[in-house]
Amino acid sequence: MDFNVILILMQQRANRPLGLKEIQEALDLSAGERKELGKNLKGMVKDGSLVQLKGGRFALPRKVNLVVGTLSLHRDGYGFVSPVDDKAQDVFIPARHIRPAMHGDLVVVRLERSLRTGRPEGRVIRVEQRAHQTVVGRYFTEHGVDYVSPVDPHLKDDLLVPPGAAGDAKSGQMVLVTIESYPEHSRGAVGRVTEVLGDATDPAVEVRVAAIQFDLPYEFSPEAMVAAGKVPLQVSPQELAEREDLRQLDFVTIDGESAKDFDDAVAIARRAGDGYRLWVAIADVAHYVPAGSVIDQEAFGRGTSVYFPGACLPMLPEALSNGICSLNPEVDRLVMVAELDFDASGHRVGMRFCPAVIHSRARLTYTEVAAILVERDPEARTQRQPLVEDLENMRELAELRIELRQQRGSLDFDLPEAQIQLDLKGRPENIVRTERNLAHRLIEEFMLAANEAVAAWLGQQREPMIYRVHEAPTEGKIAAFQEFIAYFNQGISIPAEGLKPKVLQEFLDRVAGQPEEHVINHVLLRSLPRAYYSIHNLGHFGLAADNYCHFTSPIRRYPDLMVHRVLKRRLGEREPQPGKPLASLEEIANRASMTERRAMEAERDVVHLKKCQFMSDKLGEHFSGIVTSAHAFGFFVELQDYFVEGMVHVSSLTDDFYQYEEERHRLIGMNRRREFGISTLVKVVVHKVDLDRREIDFRLVESNPAPMRSRKPRGRKR
Repeated sequence: MDFNVILILMQQRANRPLGLKEIQEALDLSAGERKELGKNLKGMVKDGSLVQLKGGRFALPRKVNLVVGTLSLHRDGYGFVSPVDDKAQDVFIPARHIRPAMHGDLVVVRLERSLRTGRPEGRVIRVEQRAHQTVVGRYFTEHGVDYVSPVDPHLKDDLLVPPGAAGDAKSGQMVLVTIESYPEHSRGAVGRVTEVLGDATDPAVEVRVAAIQFDLPYEFSPEAMVAAGKVPLQVSPQELAEREDLRQLDFVTIDGESAKDFDDAVAIARRAGDGYRLWVAIADVAHYVPAGSVIDQEAFGRGTSVYFPGACLPMLPEALSNGICSLNPEVDRLVMVAELDFDASGHRVGMRFCPAVIHSRARLTYTEVAAILVERDPEARTQRQPLVEDLENMRELAELRIELRQQRGSLDFDLPEAQIQLDLKGRPENIVRTERNLAHRLIEEFMLAANEAVAAWLGQQREPMIYRVHEAPTEGKIAAFQEFIAYFNQGISIPAEGLKPKVLQEFLDRVAGQPEEHVINHVLLRSLPRAYYSIHNLGHFGLAADNYCHFTSPIRRYPDLMVHRVLKRRLGEREPQPGKPLASLEEIANRASMTERRAMEAERDVVHLKKCQFMSDKLGEHFSGIVTSAHAFGFFVELQDYFVEGMVHVSSLTDDFYQYEEERHRLIGMNRRREFGISTLVKVVVHKVDLDRREIDFRLVESNPAPMRSRKPRGRKR
């Protein structure tokens, strides 16, 4: 039976809650449909479309002043419920009305009005579906009571561990707890330690904790490892049939010093008439990972490789990612090649794709290539003398492509990332800004060119595929941005046909070098939506590209692997082991967007932990910094000596009353008119470091209370 039929009945004809028999009679159902109705009603209650009241009656949530949705808890204890009905507004839930729910639960909320403020708020009256069956946290024994403090800051309450349920856990260790009873109004959750993960300061344990907390697959299944063990260690002569032999070309890989898996290699030659022919060779992962195979299932579940400081959770087993699929030097490798022709101005004038075999001449690093092309180091150029001419040609082409991309309006913020330098035990010993040199940009341009070409060609063939899309910012976001830059006597004129990236790029060029450049770049970046995967070609606003996909990293991104399969099928290549896809392209695109977000959150969390560990022995030390963002509760400061960010809470500003001006992204004193906005220079002292909450607290030097000790375990909540 169609759920919509039931919804229409409850919306239009039901003027009160209805029981099962009343619904059966109203819909005039057959005997078979009556049996099916009960299952449908249970499903609709489970997904929040209906609520079941006392006496077994059913109703639409809004008709009985109820809301069904997912609970999101703030670190300070209160929460919001995002309704299943996406047309309804989020509901604020005070901390006192949260229990018996936990963060992420699907809950039923009664709408009320606060007795104190008169504002609408909600009260959790029932949990429909639990989000957590297990919790990872730190185990403690205190005054004869055993408990676990969750590492997830959204899970505010400790879990009680009954006598005999702690296993071999020792106080301070990280553990996995299975929840045996959930919180109620008068008591908290109770759990049993089911696995001792180890010392909280062990880098390997930190990765395992992140994997559990963010639901990242940690180990490959035995079946996948067996399958990976059967993958050949080298390319066989039989595999070269129907492939182009490009082993005579001088392919090279260019990556970071610590890279182990090499997705891509490039080669170049001059064309008649001063043009260029560029070959971008990408590991032919699809040849070794048939659709629907056990390894494909693992890759689909992971979606992407996850990179932590000093560690990685790969999408593919190491036998593939670092072995036969990695374009290592001086060995034959199977690849998919994008052969791209460019004229003397850098415009693409031809493209061709084919399966091929290559033999990489060298594994180059960004530092080495920069020494050859930028620093023109004699020793480096002599050492790589056979490759210098090709590298110079690559530099020329890359510079032409960069200029053309900028002319069409591609946005390039070129923001640095944190490079965490680890000691031999895997602990942070320094945190610096990554430096992007010409070598980074060279490879980036060639990968962009290949991605655009593949998307354009498959689009011309009307081949269904997964695109990488980035939509334009909303009118509201741009209106707020225009209001912000007006304070600097700046403005942008939006054409009648709508905002184009070139308009923003021209504006960024106009403010380049001016004092407000830094703040404007930050605010514009935060005004842009996030890129994602889609089966619909919506273009890529940030790159000013009409066609764009991810093709160049199939070792570490599942959408790239799917694009390879589509390309190979269109080229008519015979699959060595035909298989059935695990899901539709749309389902794969949606899941890939989710796994990408999941990986980014996990990577960010571990990086924040490493930054906190690094700063934990610097309490009381003074640093210069720059304000990177301002909020009603305070402002964040990025240090100049280390690429570390911390918070100055507004409550610590004792010289004035400060008011937050959202439209100008600043805090301003009501009496002295002192302001703290993006790019404001300040001097701070390290006041407190909380490893569990991943927080670093700064204080302004001129209002400096005594520093607090680094707060490592959260301790028992009472």
